[in-house]
Amino acid sequence: MEPAIEDLLAQVREQQQRIEEIQRSVATMELTGYAGNGDVTVKLRGDGRFTEVTIDPQVLRRYDAHTLGQLVLEAVNDGLAKLAAASEARYAPLLGEAQQ
Repeated sequence: MEPAIEDLLAQVREQQQRIEEIQRSVATMELTGYAGNGDVTVKLRGDGRFTEVTIDPQVLRRYDAHTLGQLVLEAVNDGLAKLAAASEARYAPLLGEAQQ
């Protein structure tokens, strides 16, 4: 193989390794989403799996089922937004290099 092709393949392999490292680091993240000033919290992993939903017992007395459901959705969406932002931040250096 020509040296230029070998160099290009080496760069591709290096980028692939970096992507895999970033994917592993994202998968091991743990994030928390909140709603209603902490009345409802959800915990999720970087792979998108939710691991916990916590509802303040006082919330059960203050809100009806529909409102409670809305709070849970708000907490889930907050957690997913945080996951997206954290993932983007981890990939940003790699994406910045690709744009150069």
